[in-house]
Amino acid sequence: MSEEFDDLSVLDDIDIPEVVRDEDPEQSEKNTGSNPKQRLLLGLGGILIVGFGAIASRQFFQATPDPVVPEDLASDVSPSESGSNDTETSEQILGHFPYPEAEVSELVAVSADGRLKLRPAAAEKFLQMQADARQAGINLALLSAFRTIEEQQYLFFDIKEQRAQDTTKRAEVSAPPRYSEHHTGYAIDLGDGNLPATHLQENFENTAAFQWLQNNAARYSFELSFPRDNPQGIAYEPWHWRFVGDQDSLETFYKSRNLNP
Repeated sequence: MSEEFDDLSVLDDIDIPEVVRDEDPEQSEKNTGSNPKQRLLLGLGGILIVGFGAIASRQFFQATPDPVVPEDLASDVSPSESGSNDTETSEQILGHFPYPEAEVSELVAVSADGRLKLRPAAAEKFLQMQADARQAGINLALLSAFRTIEEQQYLFFDIKEQRAQDTTKRAEVSAPPRYSEHHTGYAIDLGDGNLPATHLQENFENTAAFQWLQNNAARYSFELSFPRDNPQGIAYEPWHWRFVGDQDSLETFYKSRNLNP
């Protein structure tokens, strides 16, 4: 509305004629059309109505809040819809998750001949676990540790052909190359040094070494990778253990994979 009408007191200075009850209708109509004061009053009234209407409309639209998207709907966007590409959630192959191959220069030896290696944190805890087991009369034998993609290729494809195994059957006991936990430098295969016939066999679970691991491995941050009825559908492997004792190892095996410890 125009600033000159912000002060409504100006209307008090306008001489508004009194209504004459018995005035001749024709004369009244004539007066209405010819009286300058009445025309001014009507004009002022129209301007005031338009001004008040404009102010009311502006206040209404300013008071109306912008639409808000609920948080649960705003966050419920699939990667394909948002255009993101999350490499953490790579798909499984035959029940196995993909794993990067550790840098050999970052590994340390955990066997007397230096052939078997692990990442430093895992190596330290394994050697401590092995020494404590020995003090308890347990001969904890290390059968396998870090494994290259090339070595895993032989174990999966070549052995599969030698044994004439179906691919899905082979995957139940051995991971395809690039999908083995051994690539990470955190996984180990263990046996009972006093009972070598049970190495890499299911009956290893009946040995003193396995019973000791069941009771003590968690103290050193090692856990069984493939227990019975595991969610990945991999065959039960009582000899296969993995280290989850630091941030990197924990994220390697659990992040974005919906696996419960």
